[in-house]
Amino acid sequence: MTALGINASIANTGYGIVTEEGSTLIKRDFGVIRTAPDIPIHLRLKKMYDAVIEVIHEYRPEVVVLKELSPNRKFSNVLTVGQVQGVVMLAAANADLDVRSYTPSQVKQSIVGSSKSSGHQVQQMVKVLLGLKETPKPDQLAICHLRSYKMQNLYQRLAFERSERIRR
Repeated sequence: MTALGINASIANTGYGIVTEEGSTLIKRDFGVIRTAPDIPIHLRLKKMYDAVIEVIHEYRPEVVVLKELSPNRKFSNVLTVGQVQGVVMLAAANADLDVRSYTPSQVKQSIVGSSKSSGHQVQQMVKVLLGLKETPKPDQLAICHLRSYKMQNLYQRLAFERSERIRR
């Protein structure tokens, strides 16, 4: 499975593409989509949409993963990031892709094993998991989904097996 993790922001939206083959995570690409502050918001959002569509067409992920917005952020920041996330979701929907989102705590739990982990600890673990010298942040979201997806499938399989045993 290939996941596209996106860390939405109006100025610098980071993305990471990670593929899981067996038990191995492979970094395929990462980058930043930049928009200039002197351009009107609707044109910045269009640029974001076009860039996300380009990444989707190039790498063909099965899922797009976003970080849930924190209610503790300033309202104007939440609004702007929400607009960017909406554009990303539209790009994913137009490409018939599933969209998932995770809280920062879920990302930390999935990658490090503790929802209380520091950002530095998460970055170090991402470096280890992907065999990198530097850590691109959006890969965290993609890795979180791939690990969570695997666990969800395991839980579903175990629940099915249990229900089959009970029926007998």
